[in-house]
Amino acid sequence: MLVMGILNVTPDSFADGGLHYEESLAITHGLEMIEDGVDIIDVGGESTRPGADRITEEEEQARVIPVIRELAKKGVVISIDTMRATTAKLAVEAGASIVNDVSGGAADPDMFSTVAQLGCKYTLMHWRGHSKDMNEKAIYGDVVAEVIEEVTLQLDKALAAGVKRENIILDPGIGFAKNAEHNWEVLNRIDEFVALGYPVLIGHSRKRFLGGEHPDEREEATVAVTQSLVGKGIWAVRVHGVKANVKAARS
Repeated sequence: MLVMGILNVTPDSFADGGLHYEESLAITHGLEMIEDGVDIIDVGGESTRPGADRITEEEEQARVIPVIRELAKKGVVISIDTMRATTAKLAVEAGASIVNDVSGGAADPDMFSTVAQLGCKYTLMHWRGHSKDMNEKAIYGDVVAEVIEEVTLQLDKALAAGVKRENIILDPGIGFAKNAEHNWEVLNRIDEFVALGYPVLIGHSRKRFLGGEHPDEREEATVAVTQSLVGKGIWAVRVHGVKANVKAARS
């Protein structure tokens, strides 16, 4: 199981907003993650925490492109965390090889055709709307069945737009339009996602459903979930704290 390290070049992300907002700090943190054994670095310039407002594409690109360019020189696999096709294109040109789209292609009508053209890997996540109001959409009968159904709709669109099947990674979207109960249900039935036949990415790191008042208090629970996923056919976990999760993922 691979470990994807989160590098938020933002002032307002829920767990580490502002910590790596300056370009030099972001690059330094990226290099530290490489030292700690990370397989992929996921660079994001726009916060998707619950309630977050969107920023302009110019601002997003100014934050992430210089960081990607610098880290790509180190030979590490870079993923761009974006919902915008224009940012995805610039990021891949700067050295990223994975587009991690939390909207699963729903936020930008040009995303699928752009990814198909770029020929890069694409992470398609389950999503029901922007951060501003996503918590109101956490209503399910059978969360796993409905998430699979909704992800499959986006998958079909991606494939129809020319995205190659072998380039697609699925993410059930832990914490996105889901409450604690939904998140645990998804994790407990993760084999149903794996059975779809795509690599599966899990982004559980430091999220509210793990307990604790502050994100920093959730690192132990994050590592425990990572450990519980070992041997279940998961492609990668997306985490803030690389070192402990690398150890858990390799155990």
